[in-house]
Amino acid sequence: MNNFLSSLGLAPSQADMTGGVEFWHGAERCGWLMKQGDVIKTWRRRWFVLKEGRLFWFLSDKVTPSCQTRGVIDVGKCLSVKGAEDVINKAHGFELSTRAATQYFIAGSGKEKEEWINSIGRSIVRHSNSLVQDEVHDY
Repeated sequence: MNNFLSSLGLAPSQADMTGGVEFWHGAERCGWLMKQGDVIKTWRRRWFVLKEGRLFWFLSDKVTPSCQTRGVIDVGKCLSVKGAEDVINKAHGFELSTRAATQYFIAGSGKEKEEWINSIGRSIVRHSNSLVQDEVHDY
């Protein structure tokens, strides 16, 4: 579907989606998570890579420069990352929220969930776009 939309010029290109980040090496964090689909709300196992303020996901853990991302979140636009077991009724669940949407994920264990939340939280702080320089007022 994304290839079809790209051919019509309606979907972002791979280069646009990745922001030039070399996702295939030197990840800040990577591993398997379950992700709830955006349209069809089923849970699917995906390989996630957190690097340079972007959270990428793939079908396989064999990530190379030619791999097609299945999706990417600009972590700098995220407002929060927090546990969500009670929201989704799944153990080891957490959520990542922007102004526009909330994405849900499930880690393999409580320890993995906390490690993902901490890694994404640090990335949000480092890459946050929530306070633009123009909004800073020095009195």
